[in-house]
Amino acid sequence: MRIAIADDDPIVCQSLDTILTATGAADVLWTANDGDAAVAEYFRGPGSRPDILLVDIQMPGRDGISAAREILRRDPAARILFLTTFADRSYIAQAVELGARGYLIKQDVAAVAPALEAVMAGQVVLGSDVVGKLAGVGAPSAAGPSAGSESNAGAGTSADDEFADLSARDREIAALVAEGLDNRQIAARAFLSEGTVRNRISAILERTGLTNRTQLAVRWLRRR
Repeated sequence: MRIAIADDDPIVCQSLDTILTATGAADVLWTANDGDAAVAEYFRGPGSRPDILLVDIQMPGRDGISAAREILRRDPAARILFLTTFADRSYIAQAVELGARGYLIKQDVAAVAPALEAVMAGQVVLGSDVVGKLAGVGAPSAAGPSAGSESNAGAGTSADDEFADLSARDREIAALVAEGLDNRQIAARAFLSEGTVRNRISAILERTGLTNRTQLAVRWLRRR
């Protein structure tokens, strides 16, 4: 896969570039040290658009959230994965609402490659610290896509639960999305066709007023 890295620390950019390239996990197209440079590089030409853009939150000038929002406004299909030291709930919420494909805390560089693979597979990637902030419960390791537990699928709903009007089947699918599974994996677990899963997820998003599966996953994890 082809990736790009936006981080205000050149050492971080160089370290990620070296590790990901040396292990064959990804080819690094370019790096940027601030949000304005990231936006400029992303839209410099057709060949400069990466499969995934790794973005830090706080950078000089335009920050990561603002840069990601601009990139997604101009290219809604962009895959953006936040990699940052900041686990503030407000940052996480903003990243999710704008349509990022994931949010990881800088703890273990070895977690980055599996996260990139998961994003390429269409999964939602949330680090364990991130899920803890959102759900207030324990979570899996940050090395891969995170989730609520399978018990979510059968959990009850409260009066103000935005998923309360969904069928039990659709709540099961929402829980599987929150586990970070892609459509193929959900189809296998729920004994449905991929097309049916895709249609049900679209219907769930429409009924709940959400815009993407990342938001669906996070809202499911945050529900009472």
